[in-house]
Amino acid sequence: MEPLTGMVSWVASRWRIGAVLACGVVLASLYKLSTETDEGRAQRAQRRREDELSRVASKISSYARDVHRRHPDGDVIVSDADLAKQLRKPQEIIANAMGLLSDQKKIQRAPLVGYWKLNV
Repeated sequence: MEPLTGMVSWVASRWRIGAVLACGVVLASLYKLSTETDEGRAQRAQRRREDELSRVASKISSYARDVHRRHPDGDVIVSDADLAKQLRKPQEIIANAMGLLSDQKKIQRAPLVGYWKLNV
């Protein structure tokens, strides 16, 4: 019990140092946020969107492989709405990811409106 008491008293006697360090971290963060330009903010947001689209696209590809493994003799055809429910993502993000996969020739539009054929 005595070592714990010694540690508590040591922290209590040096709390000002911790407070000064915490304020320094907060001030540095505020400075970085305030000096960031609109262009930098927009670029960072664009990178985040692209990263999310690529993650969703890889999930869609993985989903297609899983479905094809379960049903190997047929094509994998899904709709944006069904895929959005399956992956728990907004339908807009799914549609954008499908466009990305379409550009990469990993999927193609199915004859039915709103459906896609996933190339496995």
